Amino acid sequence: MRPLFPTRPRCDLSPFRSAFGLLLCAALLLFAAPRLGGAVGGEGARVVEQSVRRAALQCYALEGRYPPGVAYLKEHYGLRYDEDLYRVHYEIFASNLMPDITILQRGAPPPAAPEKGA
Repeated sequence: MRPLFPTRPRCDLSPFRSAFGLLLCAALLLFAAPRLGGAVGGEGARVVEQSVRRAALQCYALEGRYPPGVAYLKEHYGLRYDEDLYRVHYEIFASNLMPDITILQRGAPPPAAPEKGA
C-alpha cells in the first residue's frame, strides 16, 4: 500500500537555521539592550523613592512625626540604597506634613522644570 502523502527527500537546512537563529538573537540583544538599560535605571529611582517614602511613613506611624532627614531613616529604620547611583533630596516643611522627596540619578541630566501658567 502506498502512503497517502508521499515523502520527498529534503536537504538538511538545520545548520542554516541554527546560524539564522543565533544571528536573530544577537541582533535583538544589540538593539534592545540600550532601551532596557534606560528602563531599569528609571525603575531603580522609582524603587528608591518608594523605599524612602515607606520609611518616612513608618516613622510617622510609630513616632507621630516625620523624620528630620534621610540619615535618621538610615540609622533608625534601616533604609538602604546605592548612594553612588542615587541622590535623595529630602525636604521637610513641618513634622506633621509629608516631606518633599525627590530622587536624582547621579550622572543623569537634571529633570526639566514644569512650565508655569498654562
